Amino acid sequence: MATNPLLQLPSIMDDLERVEEGLRVATRTDDDLLTDIAGHLVLAGGKRLRPGFCIAAAACHERGEAAATDDVVLGGVSVELVHLGSLYHDDVMDEAATRRNVVSVNARWGNLKAILGGDFLLAKASEIAAGLGTEVAGLLAATIGRLCEGQVRELRNVFDVARSEDAYLSAIRGKTAALFASSCRIGALVAGHPRPLVDRLTTFGELYGMAFQVVDDVLDVVATEEQLGKPVGNDLVTGVYTLPVIRMLSTEHGGGLRRVLGQPLDPAQMESARGMVRANGAVAGAVDTARDYVEEALVALEPVAVTPGGQALRSAGEQLLLSIPAAVA
Repeated sequence: MATNPLLQLPSIMDDLERVEEGLRVATRTDDDLLTDIAGHLVLAGGKRLRPGFCIAAAACHERGEAAATDDVVLGGVSVELVHLGSLYHDDVMDEAATRRNVVSVNARWGNLKAILGGDFLLAKASEIAAGLGTEVAGLLAATIGRLCEGQVRELRNVFDVARSEDAYLSAIRGKTAALFASSCRIGALVAGHPRPLVDRLTTFGELYGMAFQVVDDVLDVVATEEQLGKPVGNDLVTGVYTLPVIRMLSTEHGGGLRRVLGQPLDPAQMESARGMVRANGAVAGAVDTARDYVEEALVALEPVAVTPGGQALRSAGEQLLLSIPAAVA
């Protein structure tokens, strides 16, 4: 499993191993092929950030050093299954060949089986959430809807060089931030936190999610494929113009980039476009936006700053910015 930034939470490694077992159980079926498809990205590993946030949010009380309850672990399993299901669908739409340094599900088994595998994971997430109560079940269902809405907003603007920042932010609020917000909210609800704290932790998750996606979009134009575990420049190739690209297009130097974009790119054009985006401060401006989101998120944590969960979530926010190469940050 990749390093999780919530490591300072005392029980996190044991709790995440319980999440891993829960994921293995949830993706095990009577059909060998479906089991292979559903478990493909589970076996590929990952940071398990969303279940980690669920566990950390539950630990935002004075005795949060104790191991997570079984229900909190199941909440973590449910949000990770939603995340994995969304990745299956994303890779079909992007025609991605790799994910997490392994062949993607769609590349190995084809688009139809990948879509069905993603649907299965979403169904299992909903089944688990139903066992945690009607509020959690309703929240997870609404979150899946928000993921779809965010993705549709993004698809509406593919290859649109006039895409606005507002349109971009609206899309990522649904397709990324909603699940981070729900991860924190589910952990807080299952732990029985007071409603004001549930709302604060939800706010933290949403703001962190906004920063997370901006950072991910920055890395798409500055990082290597080895660093990301997936193809770089894919957003440019598929016509998804993210914050650093939008910022570059709005500058007086954006004319050259505008002439290249608006259509599918071959590898040479993609690398040229990446270079142009990196050239005139647009990336640094996007990093500043991510930093603003993180700082606002940390304000939401102030009432629980000294709890084990609060300290772990704060560390995750701070470390997110450290994932940006020093030359960019």
